[in-house]
Amino acid sequence: MITLRRLTVDDYAAVLALWQQAGLSSRPQGRDSREAFAEQLEQDAFVLGLEDAEAGKLVACAVVTDDTRKGWINRLAVDPGYRRQGLAARLIEEAENELRAKGIHVFAALIHHDNVPSLSLFEREGYKQLDIVYVTKRDYEDA
Repeated sequence: MITLRRLTVDDYAAVLALWQQAGLSSRPQGRDSREAFAEQLEQDAFVLGLEDAEAGKLVACAVVTDDTRKGWINRLAVDPGYRRQGLAARLIEEAENELRAKGIHVFAALIHHDNVPSLSLFEREGYKQLDIVYVTKRDYEDA
């Protein structure tokens, strides 16, 4: 049975392991450190997790943030052994519902242009692709 819950800083190791299994890049010495994760949870984010109760492991998660006008679904990851079971769509729906409860009705995600599976997933969930150029500047490599 797959159960949903909000994750805490105590789930950090499982989240990091899942990101790695799912092929997401991470910077555990920088912006993805345990300390940064804890700070984000204290300030403006929550993390939804799906667990396989029988296996006792985290199988999917998404970091959700908002800027009071728009909700963001970030770092959505599903264990490769659990893909194609609707878990990502379930996380998106749960994130949207929690954001709606806060009065937010615009949802967004940033996806690399070559990540066709994620682009397809979000399009199936009603998201539209916009032509926006994302620029970034980092003070240091792991920022």
